[in-house]
Amino acid sequence: MSTPVGPEPSSLICPNCHQQVTTRTEPKATTKTHLLALILSALCLWPCAIALYCTKCARSTDHFCPSCNNYVGTYVR
Repeated sequence: MSTPVGPEPSSLICPNCHQQVTTRTEPKATTKTHLLALILSALCLWPCAIALYCTKCARSTDHFCPSCNNYVGTYVR
């Protein structure tokens, strides 16, 4: 079970090491990101498609504990 988190680093108690931490975040591309990029590329808007991978606007965010590197949760856009 994952902890509810937002798009920015969250302050919480790690369910694994039980320390008060601010999560480390890693944005990741999802199937939605790839499909949107494909549609934009098909419309000859490839600069916009590339921008999807350079910004956080169309990517989900994984949260990890900085102490024990345990996965905490995912914020889905």
